[in-house]
Amino acid sequence: MRLIAELPHPDCKISIFGMNQKFIIKFEQGNLEQSYKIAEMDIIGGVNGVFDLLDEEFLKTVIDQFALMRQSFNNAYSRYE
Repeated sequence: MRLIAELPHPDCKISIFGMNQKFIIKFEQGNLEQSYKIAEMDIIGGVNGVFDLLDEEFLKTVIDQFALMRQSFNNAYSRYE
């Protein structure tokens, strides 16, 4: 897996990797991460097409999903204690 790009964002770290003719888009926030895989042939314009895919609506959904993930983990952890 090779790092192709990192995108600045105030709420999470965004990295784009290439592996086996796929783009892997990885979002990290603290100890949580989300990743999305898409075939290179499904993206027009290579990595620039990936940048276009990451619009504000999608990024807001990713950030909201982090909040849900954190809440789910915290709920599970409090049951564990």
